Amino acid sequence: MRLRDLLYETFTAIRANRVRSLLTVLGIVIGIAAVITMTALIDGIKMSLVGQLGLNQSRLVYISCSPGTRQVTMDDLKQLELNVPDYEFVSAVSYSSGKVTNGTKSLDTAQLVGCDENYFTAVGSKLTSGRLLTADECTGGAMSVVIDQQVVNKLWGSSDTEVVGQSIRINNDSYTIVGVIEASSLNGQMIYLPSTTLATRVSGVASIDQIVGYAREDADMSTIADKTKNFLVKYYGISKENQDYSVSITTMKSIVDELDTTMASFQLLMTTVAGVSLVVGGIGIMNMMLTNVTERIREIGLRKALGARSSDITRQFLLESVTLCIVGGIFGILLGYGGAWALAGLASGMAGIGQIVPVISPTAVGMATGICVVIGMIFGYGPARRAAKLDPVESLRYQ
Repeated sequence: MRLRDLLYETFTAIRANRVRSLLTVLGIVIGIAAVITMTALIDGIKMSLVGQLGLNQSRLVYISCSPGTRQVTMDDLKQLELNVPDYEFVSAVSYSSGKVTNGTKSLDTAQLVGCDENYFTAVGSKLTSGRLLTADECTGGAMSVVIDQQVVNKLWGSSDTEVVGQSIRINNDSYTIVGVIEASSLNGQMIYLPSTTLATRVSGVASIDQIVGYAREDADMSTIADKTKNFLVKYYGISKENQDYSVSITTMKSIVDELDTTMASFQLLMTTVAGVSLVVGGIGIMNMMLTNVTERIREIGLRKALGARSSDITRQFLLESVTLCIVGGIFGILLGYGGAWALAGLASGMAGIGQIVPVISPTAVGMATGICVVIGMIFGYGPARRAAKLDPVESLRYQ
């Protein structure tokens, strides 16, 4: 039996029972829609987190060190660069707080970050207007600041306000805004100024709270983390039992890997739950095909009497089953795509991680199509074989 004839008979049989066919594939539609929705939404959340938290900076290394009563100094950073040459540069970061005002509005929750010009490259800051701090400003203790978009919104009430060149006051000093960067939704209202300025004009403390390292291209992040920790433990003479508490090395690559593992586990769980609907849908397909076989016993007998082989009958009913599943899968993919956008809109407002854009990958669509074919073959094989084994004489006598 030619493929063209098989396809014609398949679509003729499906059209003859439109309503029953539609109701039968609902389980497949729901199952595939759930798989597509969960896959697209989880991938979208992951991409949003990567973008908002700067996790795409795979060369970034956060270094925290508490060597007892001793403070971390700039000389220590120079020794780190000399002894661990895998870094392109390391940057000192200090934190403080203070009252911030633009003359009309004030901020009590803004965090002051003392840094150098390399810090913005390491963390992947996205400039929206103006410029970043320069090396001369950082070494000379300039009264210049870079603020994030949330500070603009809080102090000026609009993200469209041009604030570059305007002044803000931190405690009793006036600072010039030289640039505005995008804010992380989980870490906003940040004001960046030179470390030297923060130490002399705000905090009065010259110590370093955190070190940000930027690895050389193609450097192995696990190796550089181990080298850094070993050097700092030896350099500060930290005991073995205290080294895990005194030195903390966090690479963005390790965070991304952990995020991938967490999201993959959650996605597997959701897909397994959605798979229950696919099994139910498959059982519905089998039930319908068994009913079709019973209703078409005389047709099957007539086909066999006219020369149709058992393999032709098997292929015909298998193709009907697979076609039903694929049609259900197509509707499921479309429904899942729409559902992903609807849930993404809700999650964007609730999760606080910015705009979530569902990621519909070709792999997920291909996987959904493959699942439909497999379900059609598995649950359609039994009815197809039952039809193929019918005796033509008995079938023609069936009432």
